[in-house]
Amino acid sequence: MNESLMVHDPGLFATIQDLGRWGYLRFGVSNSGAMDKVSLQIANMLVGNDPTEAVIEFTVIGGTYEIAANECRIAIAGAYFPVTIDGKAASAYTSYTLGRGSRVAIGCTKSGMRGYLAVSGGFDLSPTLGSLSTHVRYELGGLNGKPLEPDCKIPLRNSDVSPGEDLHLDSTLMPSAGGPIRVVLGPQDDYFTEAGKETFLSSKYRVTNQCDRMGYRLEGPEIEHVEDFNIVSDGIATGSIQVPGNRQPIILLSDRQTTGGYPKIATVITSDLHRLAQMEPGDTVSFKAISVEEAEDEYFQLLDSLDKIDEYLKSASSEARNTYRLLIRNLIDGVC
Repeated sequence: MNESLMVHDPGLFATIQDLGRWGYLRFGVSNSGAMDKVSLQIANMLVGNDPTEAVIEFTVIGGTYEIAANECRIAIAGAYFPVTIDGKAASAYTSYTLGRGSRVAIGCTKSGMRGYLAVSGGFDLSPTLGSLSTHVRYELGGLNGKPLEPDCKIPLRNSDVSPGEDLHLDSTLMPSAGGPIRVVLGPQDDYFTEAGKETFLSSKYRVTNQCDRMGYRLEGPEIEHVEDFNIVSDGIATGSIQVPGNRQPIILLSDRQTTGGYPKIATVITSDLHRLAQMEPGDTVSFKAISVEEAEDEYFQLLDSLDKIDEYLKSASSEARNTYRLLIRNLIDGVC
């Protein structure tokens, strides 16, 4: 019998994602990979996987899944989605060992944009260009390069769950940072007037409905160019912020194009990309410029925080016995 995770309802938009495919930008293939790589890694840690394992990334609405295996350990991380298992309220940031026929239902987000469902052992899929990440525009990776569809089956790599208890992570211990999204100015900040750069760094911008895995279009005060708003096309990094002729910023993300001909006023630092990935249409965002050295320090601090996650993981069964802590975590309605 083939062991799998059955997808009864994939929600609004769900894909298989890992940390991305690397080394192909020169061929016009962007990295893809999880939008919120921090949540992906934590979901994997909760089920005992390597943090780089592929998971399901779902957007706004989680969907319904069924275990078609004798045993499977699952965990959900990311935005705040209501979760039920076999009709009973469950918690994010907690792993559950489930048997054949168990159903996991993930509702509409209450805060944030994206969630991640990890399974113990990962999915038994063949990598494309070194990655399982789905890039829908290129039809690469995942299940035939497409979003998950109703009634599809995702084969599981392992039919047995590794020994050990289910785990829980207090979501308040997750790596996080508040305040503006931090950026490094450039590489074409000289294409903007001093007033334009000041506007960019001192204003609030709204995330429009034109936001997806390719990028976020923002709306707010106009950012003034020195003269022309065209450049010779050059490479685009994850987090590059272009400002075309309408003077409104566009943040390019996981499924972005690899080159572009609009000047880039700044680039979002790696450590803040997971925060950006959880912003919804209508959310406001502001920016703060920091140095390359500060950005590198922040990245290493994020890596250190992820390394310490194992220290924070605790037995989910001992957590469940503490009714008071369950109540103050608001787990009654299934949200961690």
